[in-house]
Amino acid sequence: MALTTAFTRLLGVRHPIVLAPMGGSAGGALAAAVSRGGGLGLLGAGAGDPDWLAREVPAAAGCGKPWGVGFLTWAAGVGAVEQALEYGPSAVMLSFGDPGPLAERVRAAGVPLIVQVTDLDEARRALDVGADVVVAQGTESGGHGARHGRSTLPFVPAVADLAGPVPVLAAGGIADGRGVAAALALGAAGALVGTRFQATPEALVDPTAAAAIVAGGSEETERNRVLDIARGSAWPSAYTARTLGHPYLDRWRGREGELAADGEARRAYQADVARGAVPPLPVWAGEGVDLITGLRPAAGLVADLAIQAEEALARAGRR
Repeated sequence: MALTTAFTRLLGVRHPIVLAPMGGSAGGALAAAVSRGGGLGLLGAGAGDPDWLAREVPAAAGCGKPWGVGFLTWAAGVGAVEQALEYGPSAVMLSFGDPGPLAERVRAAGVPLIVQVTDLDEARRALDVGADVVVAQGTESGGHGARHGRSTLPFVPAVADLAGPVPVLAAGGIADGRGVAAALALGAAGALVGTRFQATPEALVDPTAAAAIVAGGSEETERNRVLDIARGSAWPSAYTARTLGHPYLDRWRGREGELAADGEARRAYQADVARGAVPPLPVWAGEGVDLITGLRPAAGLVADLAIQAEEALARAGRR
């Protein structure tokens, strides 16, 4: 039995499970595997590097199932969106920033528009620009999110109430089928899952990062700006990132302004990366990391999540 929702009907997918478009992790192989498994695979195109798109999009576009691509609204330009649209995606997702300019191009192409939001003002803006799907991201999520965001449990139903007939996806801390079931119970039409899909052989992550996620615990995750500052990332200060522990976090926690002004410290970070003293990228991980106990091929993982969700809903119905 499949869990049919407004989202699955809109996108023509079997399961209400969506791969978060994680920059640096969600490449063509991972997106294609999630889509073949019955979910919606979204490429993490980030700022829309044309070489990356040319390399990764064809694998997703050739999967024979609905697929999509996600962009960072504050960083990507119209040209990147147009390049992706040439491959005929089933959806385009925009996150972090005013979606208006890019949304116009997606809507003009007749492609379903997914907009991720972190507060109700952003949700209203997403609806104003014609979002076909709204993603309500809670602070439990791995990677970047709003510095002053809201937790998934109270935020999702608030967005669902506001969105009315527009399908909402829940995001943040969802790493197994029970989380998918909870999202549906909160009024969402599906779940956007990130960290769990990093622990798959198809993800574009260093094997040490995948191993760290499998071994990691929720209490080890922390939302911070330290690592963005240390590595010279251009992420706006309104967004922090949830990661596993890191030596530079321990060294600079609470001293972000000092770090930003210390060019020598930032050069030391690059030197530490070059000699292997610290990982090449932070290990982005959400609070659901406790539930990840091993690597699992992505297509099979989608099926597992769907079965677990059905079982969880059935148990709840018997109580």
